[in-house]
Amino acid sequence: MTTSSLRDAPSPARSPRRIALGHRLARWDIKVSPYLYISPFFILFAVVGLFPLVYTGYIALLKFDPILHTGTFVGFDNFVWVFQQRQFWIALRNTLTIFLLSAVPQIVIALALAAVLDSNIKAKTFWRMGVLLPYIVMPVAVALIFSKLFSDNYGLVNHLLSLVGIPAVHWHTDTLPAQIAIATMVNFRWTGYNALILLAGMQAIPRDLYEQASIDGAGRFRRFFSITIPQLRPTLIFVIITATIGGLQIFDEPQLYDVSTVVPGGANQQWLTMTVYLHNVGWFQDGSFGRAAAVAWLLFLLIVLIGLINLAITRRIAGNDSKRLS
Repeated sequence: MTTSSLRDAPSPARSPRRIALGHRLARWDIKVSPYLYISPFFILFAVVGLFPLVYTGYIALLKFDPILHTGTFVGFDNFVWVFQQRQFWIALRNTLTIFLLSAVPQIVIALALAAVLDSNIKAKTFWRMGVLLPYIVMPVAVALIFSKLFSDNYGLVNHLLSLVGIPAVHWHTDTLPAQIAIATMVNFRWTGYNALILLAGMQAIPRDLYEQASIDGAGRFRRFFSITIPQLRPTLIFVIITATIGGLQIFDEPQLYDVSTVVPGGANQQWLTMTVYLHNVGWFQDGSFGRAAAVAWLLFLLIVLIGLINLAITRRIAGNDSKRLS
């Protein structure tokens, strides 16, 4: 048989290729494994986050008995009752005031600290660990210590003010001074934590941007506002949202600010916040678990609303800065 006849001869039919089990498992691993890796977070969130939120909304529509674990459907009557309470509006006002007094200075100071820690200073690790120390202090200890520092009669803060000729401030009886004192506790605990998060974002910014700006003659402040702030937009959004959630859910500091008072939140509700009010309604009024759940859902909606406003403002500011830079 010649070579040409071998070429012209029809080739035998090839059997279809069978995909081995190992290849199938490899394909499934590529497609399915990413979802398996992130599934623990979503499962945990559904158990400890989503389910309590939905269940609280269900309880808010009932006149709920926590002992018998039964309830009578009352619709939105619990929400109507909450809106008719004067203490609710006082708690809402105090919560927003303390939130502004804590969140705004906290983020500004955290930005300044992060910029200093990102510069070429000696003993960087020591200072970075140092700013995180207040965060690991227990909130109960912070509240008890600061309540003594801001004492009306023998507090260290009033003593320091008297040295410069400022009369004593009533930190526990006046509304605004009490809220400033509570906001100071929050800033003490969370400023260093936010500074480290912002520092991590700053270190991810390409250094050649700063070098090009320096060659063009931009100073330190110009580089900070034209390069650092726009590049930090995702990190800033995260910090602002977490500060919003923490600031509006504040409980430990106002609850323990003055342990000598019988009425939680102060005798005149000077530092009564939404969470403290929720606690009072849920535990100190008969058959009011449904009303407390209504307060919790109103607080949740308030957090979502302010978070969306902060997100829009941050994106707008960062977008304007990036356009100005280009």
